[in-house]
Amino acid sequence: MVEPNRPFRWDLVRPDQLGSLLDGVEEPDLFFLDDLVECAARVLAQCADGELYFVGRSVDSLFDLLSGALADTAWSSRLHPLPLSLFRGAGQDLADAELRQLRTNLAADGLAPADLMRGRPTVFVDLVYQGSTFENLYDVLRRWIADDRAQWDVIRKQLRFVGITARTKTSPNTWRWQQHAEFAAELPPSAIRNVSIDGRLWSYFGDYQPKTAASFRRNAWSDPAVADPRRDERARFALAQAVRLVERARTPEVRRQLAEHLTREPALNERWLRDLQLALRR
Repeated sequence: MVEPNRPFRWDLVRPDQLGSLLDGVEEPDLFFLDDLVECAARVLAQCADGELYFVGRSVDSLFDLLSGALADTAWSSRLHPLPLSLFRGAGQDLADAELRQLRTNLAADGLAPADLMRGRPTVFVDLVYQGSTFENLYDVLRRWIADDRAQWDVIRKQLRFVGITARTKTSPNTWRWQQHAEFAAELPPSAIRNVSIDGRLWSYFGDYQPKTAASFRRNAWSDPAVADPRRDERARFALAQAVRLVERARTPEVRRQLAEHLTREPALNERWLRDLQLALRR
């Protein structure tokens, strides 16, 4: 029987188990905090009152920020890290054993076809360049839904993809990833949303930022070694940065800042977002 397998992740909202792990680690500079808070507000506004899944490692800081800011709200249970690397060819031509393990891992994360028919939308969030990770994830889910004979007409209305893109000048000729993604045509227009951030910050999160865990590629999906925490110098710095980010996110200052950004979002006309903003202000 295939068992779920996922990388180890520290509980940063309740980091009691860290002990002396961060002793001697350089104090991280959260130079990106203000931009990340603005990005977080826009992601929340685009989520349609759904369950948020943060795909891969590039959005670790976004997950950490929201985990801290929403820790004492009803939204704390709606944030889900989704360790998974499906970039370009990494998510294609899967062997039967790989597909079984991937489905088992996804089911443990609450993403089996039956779960996708739940009341709230399922919202995937990731840094996007050409959209291959979203495309591959969609293909895996779509095939699974067909194999299980789940109700695609229901599920297609519940899926949502929020891409975090590098900000560029807007023009009629601007390249937009969703216009070249075949799967987008199978979903309602509202299913794909984008949030842009400064290009240098996008590159930092996607290419340069130290991470607490290795990329969860297909050759590691069934490897039990991923359940062991990394303790090398780079991983410890990444952990220190994440811990500091969660701490700052839990302060009244950052929560008010996040709530203030939500006032600029059109979705504030909807009751669910007004309630969330009020919870942040409290």
